[in-house]
Amino acid sequence: MSAVIRYRTKPESADENQRLIENVFADLATETPAGLRYSSFRLADGVTFVHVVDGEGLPKLAAFQEFRRELGTRLADGLTREEATLIGSYAGTTVTTHG
Repeated sequence: MSAVIRYRTKPESADENQRLIENVFADLATETPAGLRYSSFRLADGVTFVHVVDGEGLPKLAAFQEFRRELGTRLADGLTREEATLIGSYAGTTVTTHG
């Protein structure tokens, strides 16, 4: 499963949203689900967030469940989720291509 998720939060909810995402990364550091790649970005406007997920295991994390619990109350409008096909990725000195 690969997906790109994008949404805008209410201005007063943006910092809390970031804190909850940081908790997900803290969980990932201890749980280390095999085969999962996950990135999250806060865009320059301060209220738009983009998540890129490739693999399984994220929904099982307690911190991710907490992040999702009241996500709807933090959103300024709906979110978009698009399935995606990974073409390639680069991390440091490692290039991975798919296809």
